[in-house]
Amino acid sequence: MTSPRKTSGRTVDSHRDHFAAVLSLPFSAFGVRLAGDVVDELVFLPPETPAAAPECVLAEQVATQIDRWLADPGRPFELPLANRGTAFQRRVWNAIAAIPPGEYRRYGMLAAELGTAARAIGQACGANPFPLVIPCHRVVSAAGLGGFANATDGYLIDAKNWLLEFEAGR
Repeated sequence: MTSPRKTSGRTVDSHRDHFAAVLSLPFSAFGVRLAGDVVDELVFLPPETPAAAPECVLAEQVATQIDRWLADPGRPFELPLANRGTAFQRRVWNAIAAIPPGEYRRYGMLAAELGTAARAIGQACGANPFPLVIPCHRVVSAAGLGGFANATDGYLIDAKNWLLEFEAGR
């Protein structure tokens, strides 16, 4: 077991910095973190991040299912996911997972359905550890795309735009 180390004032946990695979996808690089026999996190990475082949069977399953999703965005993921998030976040993520490919919901619409505030929906989207599997890119603001993965510009917004256009065109 590795222990956390300090770097430039922040604690770095070598497990959290390690990816079992880095996939080169049309919209971004995409990191796969595992914890034992479950997917712990999926991470959008800058497009210039070098790919790294899956290093185990589970990472290969993630890569295969993402390839299949790119061929058919209606195809559901069947991956063992870590038990992450609060009860509220999981409720929001379940509502997001029910949005069909090619469609979207506004933060305010989901907030009304779940009896909460649009800001709380946005925070739950930003905390989503399993993008694509839980398609938070399908949640947009009343004034446009809104944020994505806690960003309001750059490659993450480019990825959200690509994903929405891709699904709409299928």
